[in-house]
Amino acid sequence: MRSAHIRSVAVAVAVTTAATGLTGTAFAGPATGVEQRAAAAATTAAQVVTAARTAAFAHSSATGVGAGDEVQAQDVMIDPEGARHVRFVRTHRGMPVLGGDLVVHLSHRLAYTGVTRAADHAVRPATTEAKLTARQAEERAASAADGDAGTAALVVDARGGASALAYQVAVDGPDGTRTVVVDALTGKVRSNTPDNDEFLSPKVLDTLRKRGETLDPATGIAAHTDAFAGASVSAAARYPATAHGFGKSLFVGKVPLTTTQTARKSFLLKDPTRYGTETRDAKGKETESFAQGTKFTSTTDSWGNGATSSRGSAAADAQYGITKTLDFYKKTFGRKGIANNSKPARAMVHWGKKVGNAFWDSDCGCMLYGDGDGQEIKKPLVVLDVTGHELTHGVVDATARLEPTYVDNDGNQFGEPGALNESLADIFGSNVEFSANNPKNPPNYLLGEKLGLQQKFLRRLDHPSLDRLEGTVDYWSPEVTDAEVHAGSGVSSHAYYLLAEGSGRKKIGATTYDSPTYDGSTVTGIGRAKATAIFYRALTRYMVSSTDFHDARVATLKAAKDLYGASGVEYRTVDQAWAAVNVTEADKPAARH
Repeated sequence: MRSAHIRSVAVAVAVTTAATGLTGTAFAGPATGVEQRAAAAATTAAQVVTAARTAAFAHSSATGVGAGDEVQAQDVMIDPEGARHVRFVRTHRGMPVLGGDLVVHLSHRLAYTGVTRAADHAVRPATTEAKLTARQAEERAASAADGDAGTAALVVDARGGASALAYQVAVDGPDGTRTVVVDALTGKVRSNTPDNDEFLSPKVLDTLRKRGETLDPATGIAAHTDAFAGASVSAAARYPATAHGFGKSLFVGKVPLTTTQTARKSFLLKDPTRYGTETRDAKGKETESFAQGTKFTSTTDSWGNGATSSRGSAAADAQYGITKTLDFYKKTFGRKGIANNSKPARAMVHWGKKVGNAFWDSDCGCMLYGDGDGQEIKKPLVVLDVTGHELTHGVVDATARLEPTYVDNDGNQFGEPGALNESLADIFGSNVEFSANNPKNPPNYLLGEKLGLQQKFLRRLDHPSLDRLEGTVDYWSPEVTDAEVHAGSGVSSHAYYLLAEGSGRKKIGATTYDSPTYDGSTVTGIGRAKATAIFYRALTRYMVSSTDFHDARVATLKAAKDLYGASGVEYRTVDQAWAAVNVTEADKPAARH
């Protein structure tokens, strides 16, 4: 499940280069990006930010940036073909604007070429004088989230088609931290969202309970821990040093792991070649502080025994899944870490007691894996596509920050931007499998196929409505506007599959697909490499927090034009794929931002 992070944004400018295609063994395509010297890149970034900020105010009728506003650069993207894009967050009279994000687009000569903005309306509230005190807002937030409230801060809430003065409050509750937004005039709770990204939504867990169905992933056969020796132990005289060991995982068999050798017979489950990515043992604590996790160490550079009897088995899956996800993003897009800042994506396994879920926690920069609740969920959810899915939520948090329209009292989320977020996590999560190409976890367009569900998968991209657990839909309709996010995710997931592989019956590897279309049309796919490049370009350049499916269609058309030209088959197929899921320019609803 995707959980919105409605917090003030810490600003960091990072220069990234565009992927003009996908590379590596899993993808055959053009080279990704260009190399730049660090000093030159920093100078270019500063110049681009200055030009984009100037353009935002000079073109206020288009950008919506006006008197009392300030914009702070969150990301700078410099495309090989010359275009520049700057993603901004906004403040109004010093207050963060929720839903005020925008991307300013420039030519290679730094001339303004357009904008993508979350709020189609003015972000100025009718008044900046609060009727509630900060203390009153904290009390409302604590009551709503059933926890201990932090300090309330004034913000402008520009989500949902209007602007209002509000307080934003972090609340530490029994199920983790939540962000609560309270109207500063009326005291109404405008939103109450968990800050962790759960893989399994409250809705699907409730459905499993009602069906009496358990989720019991099949694992490997236990082996004696002393019978599994690590390979290629470093003999370096100086420590720490890079070492090469192995994990015996629960779900993907025996896998190589790059680790850190700290002494002649001492190893740490930390990868120095991937920004220091590390997995630790939470030992049953529900902590969001990585420092409180216990380090995994070994004298043999071997980890786990392929069964839950060893605490290291889940750690091997987690470390493998995270590093393979990082590898996918770096090899295909040149992305250096989840936030593209060369920082580690870490994990804590054995998190909490009887926790039947897996989470991405953006504050910690961690994946958190429970061991299962012992009832519906029998084992840790350290499956490869679960990790790829959840870490992609981290990528979305660092780029478009797609948010659901609203969250109910049970934590279920609704609305198209949140559904698009879930879809992108499924799309790129499946690509992590293709990139890893592990024979113990054959790549496919299914999500959660190793979870032991009766329907054999959780979701699938080719024919989403075959998912009966979440009621996922194949096509857009007006009802999708307010659908639960996992159910609605099928619209863009289906469009992506059609773009990549086309319609009709097709066997890829060991899996047979049969993808229908809304109007009975035939779509011929352009290949997974190009389809993935288009969706990533669209996410990073042309999506914002409020992007819905019709906006996503426009974003992917722009991305296809950037990469392959407006007259190419790629551009035409993007249009056909969206039409085949009933998303067209003709049926675009009235602006809802």
